[in-house]
Amino acid sequence: MYNLYLKVFVTLDGLKRSLTDESGQDLIEYALVGALIALAATAGMTSVATQIGAAFTSVGTKLATYTS
Repeated sequence: MYNLYLKVFVTLDGLKRSLTDESGQDLIEYALVGALIALAATAGMTSVATQIGAAFTSVGTKLATYTS
């Protein structure tokens, strides 16, 4: 009987420890922050790429005009 109580106690104690364990919380938070930064950079690069393309087109047009 004592052995059964010991097994139940050890099982419940292990369950309690696994529910209160926060050892992986920091890693998940850093991953979420990294994903948010990557998403913001991707969204920002779309408009920057459009503006850079327009600048190169403008420079190319001016060079073509002056060299012809």
